[in-house]
Amino acid sequence: MKLWEKGYALDKKTEEFTIGNDRIIDLKLSKYDIIGSLAHIKMLFKINILTQAEYKTLQKELIRIFKDVTSPDTNFRIETEDIHSQIELMLTKSLGDLGKKIHTARSRNDQVLVDIFMFSRDKIHQIVIETQKLFDLLIELSNKYEDIMMPGYTHLQVAMPSSFGLWFSAYAECLVDDMMVLQMAYRIVNQNPLGSAAGYGSSIPIDRRLTTELLGFDELIYSSVKTQLGRSKVEETLAFALSSVASTMSKLASDICLFMSQNFGFVSFPDELTTGSSIMPHKKNPDIFELVRAKSNKIKTLQFQISQIAGNLTSGYFRDYQHVKEILIPSFDELIQIVKMFTYTIENIKVNEEILNDEKYKCLYSVENVNQLVQ
Repeated sequence: MKLWEKGYALDKKTEEFTIGNDRIIDLKLSKYDIIGSLAHIKMLFKINILTQAEYKTLQKELIRIFKDVTSPDTNFRIETEDIHSQIELMLTKSLGDLGKKIHTARSRNDQVLVDIFMFSRDKIHQIVIETQKLFDLLIELSNKYEDIMMPGYTHLQVAMPSSFGLWFSAYAECLVDDMMVLQMAYRIVNQNPLGSAAGYGSSIPIDRRLTTELLGFDELIYSSVKTQLGRSKVEETLAFALSSVASTMSKLASDICLFMSQNFGFVSFPDELTTGSSIMPHKKNPDIFELVRAKSNKIKTLQFQISQIAGNLTSGYFRDYQHVKEILIPSFDELIQIVKMFTYTIENIKVNEEILNDEKYKCLYSVENVNQLVQ
């Protein structure tokens, strides 16, 4: 079943090419598609498109599907071309033509936006929760090591004295800035696109205020044209917010990789958190942090990828946006995994408290000595 069918079948190769990875990506959006549909049918009932009996029947079936989709041991699969078609197919199979009424005054174009917006809100919330844990740990480490000195570097040359307390707290403060950027992205996706249909609204007198309230959006997107015109811009904003956190993770990971080397020896980790070498038994490699850095840097390219895919499109919907969704959706979970793993690992960091005893740091206090003379 295809929502766009007009009485002819697609060539098989064309069908597979156009569907792409939607069946996989849309699994992550499935519960949001059902939630959006529940709000939509309630609105259709309120404006007398659905009778009370029809509304209750559709509601009951959607809730049943929702429980199936969200069950830990679910075997839910998307057999059609996308989640929107799949839900409608399931409703039609169980309820007959009544299942088709769910698509009244709605397009896959506004459906997918509702799904992405609600998905993004939830994922941002998860990122904030995990980042809070990392922030708290960094502050805890900052307080623990506030009096333990370490050399500060400029141009990778020994520069001035610093402390591990300052180093840990600096990254904690960077995370605060990252949360401000995430908050900006959250405000943008906390606007309701449902009711814009294909991007030009509907002649049916729908109640967009009601669906805005039901879906927990702060506001609605007023112009139906703007919903599609804002495509890629919204996704780029989300990508920028994700890359802000990823940038902090990448830089901190690079510091740790450098500080773990024998030439520095500032920090170390338990053996079980490092990896060895196939031919060098003495090696303790910082693979976790190298992978954190690589994964974070990959997320940092997301905004550029989106701008290249969709940056020069005119107003209205284009199939190009399918690939924007394909690269954006998985990035949320990748970033959550990065932050979780970082918190888990850095909790076991061991700080070298005797660094400044090394002869190479004998000139570290020269600036301070000159300042004393100047004063």
